[in-house]
Amino acid sequence: MTTTTQISQEQQVTTGATIWLTGLPSAGKTTIAYELAGRLRDEGHRVEVLDGDEIREFLSSGLGFSRADRDTNVRRIGFLAELLSRNGVKALVPVIAPYADSREAVRERHQSGGTPYLEVHVATPVEVCSVRDVKGLYAKQAAGEISGLTGVDDPYEEPASPDLRIESHTQSVQESAAALHALLTERGLA
Repeated sequence: MTTTTQISQEQQVTTGATIWLTGLPSAGKTTIAYELAGRLRDEGHRVEVLDGDEIREFLSSGLGFSRADRDTNVRRIGFLAELLSRNGVKALVPVIAPYADSREAVRERHQSGGTPYLEVHVATPVEVCSVRDVKGLYAKQAAGEISGLTGVDDPYEEPASPDLRIESHTQSVQESAAALHALLTERGLA
């Protein structure tokens, strides 16, 4: 027999939400997402990290990096995140999403369905990102091997009013994840 207390605890743990971490390449989005995911799982939440590189490989492999293709990619990821979220999963989305109108379309999709959505700007300066250069993109761009690198020779439209701004270059990964967890707790999502 299920008690009222058990139902309340189950509902709390299965409240879904999309947490979109936007920022430049090598800003720390994915690292923070995985740190937060571990903490949320330890608390009993259902969590999925929708890594941008994996999505490109499996769901958006035919897309390039034009503005239209980037918009399509962001909307596809937003659809998947909203689907997971409305089914009780915390969808952590560490995806650049360089254009404000694409991010706004995802937010509106969530709002129209009543699904919680948070936008987090991992606001790491390009100078710091280029030193981190996790995937070697900044070096390739500097050597002329690639073009269209977000924040260097392709635009990145910073969020005007994100739900949270994390300056990952001034704090540890754990501190960044803790700040995001505090926001989720404040909003009744953790």
